[in-house]
Amino acid sequence: MEQARKKTAKFILDSKQAWIWFMLTLVGIGVLTTFGPPEHDLGTHIRVVYLHGAWVWAAIAAFFLAGVFGGLGLLTRKGSLHSWSEAFGRTGLVFWISYLPLSLVAMQSNWNGLFLAEPRWRLALVFSVTGFLLQAGLSLSGHPNLTSAANLGYMIALVIALKQTPNVMHPSSPILNSNAWRIQVFFFALVLLTLVAVWQMARWWYKGEPNRNR
Repeated sequence: MEQARKKTAKFILDSKQAWIWFMLTLVGIGVLTTFGPPEHDLGTHIRVVYLHGAWVWAAIAAFFLAGVFGGLGLLTRKGSLHSWSEAFGRTGLVFWISYLPLSLVAMQSNWNGLFLAEPRWRLALVFSVTGFLLQAGLSLSGHPNLTSAANLGYMIALVIALKQTPNVMHPSSPILNSNAWRIQVFFFALVLLTLVAVWQMARWWYKGEPNRNR
């Protein structure tokens, strides 16, 4: 009984520390964004575009890791890999859903309107709804193999959809195709910091699953 209490206390402490570091990382992302280099046409309003771009890249990276860990889990039958797939799947969904309001702010601040018919935004909305329903169902099912298989399928479907969906508001990967090296360096630094936040959240999900080794 005493050992169980100590484990519970340690888990609560570790969870609090994890969320403190996560919040500090979010603050760091916000601070870094305010120092983003202005762009010739959009000026300082480009900063929210940087943030929304880094955010969606981080979400896609989380979904990718969920699929990879899921595939490896199915092949090796290791419970830890299934758990990481579950953790990154949930994390990717959080970042993906929170990307939607960021994209709306980017539209409003840079183009003075909400272009909700934009194909990429509609794709993001569809995958947000389906992703939420999927993760809710997987949480209720409690089957690691099903979770890994679903995360792998979701990742593949997202990649295919992204490749087939045209861009209207801006060209594909405008920063990667830019000649402004300062913007590229800044953006990749922002992406890296956002990926740290992804890792921190995924690690919390992983440690917070009492049946992660089932």
